[in-house]
Amino acid sequence: MTDGTMEAALAKAPWHLWVIGVLSLCWNAFGGFDYTMTQIGDDQYLAMLTAEQRTYVANLPVVMETAWAVGVWASVAGSLLLLMRVRWALHAFVVSLAGIAVSILYGNLVLHVSDVMGPSALYMNAVIAVVGLFLAWYAWMLMKKGVLR
Repeated sequence: MTDGTMEAALAKAPWHLWVIGVLSLCWNAFGGFDYTMTQIGDDQYLAMLTAEQRTYVANLPVVMETAWAVGVWASVAGSLLLLMRVRWALHAFVVSLAGIAVSILYGNLVLHVSDVMGPSALYMNAVIAVVGLFLAWYAWMLMKKGVLR
């Protein structure tokens, strides 16, 4: 790209950036809300869980707490950076994927999360992973096209 075409590409964001950016921020903000309510032990929020599930969540090992925090907050940062059209969005989504991967692998292979949370935990993990992969790919694609600075 010449300097003029690079400036033109940076000057106009595609319409889908705003749609995907806002949807991803809503999705990831809910993850942040879930993380926060769980961490502060909000009784009203946690009422949806059984006593066994509440005990399980309250006693997660540090590796799971850390992976969960990294996965959630890096994805929130990635969504915000995507909306600001900053190339670091890709890096944030990749860091989030690392947190997601550790969380899913440790949760399923070591803690056997579906034994306590039920089979829906496996489906939710799959959805989270697919969305995370999509957002990383999308940010990478926008970066290659010069939309992200």
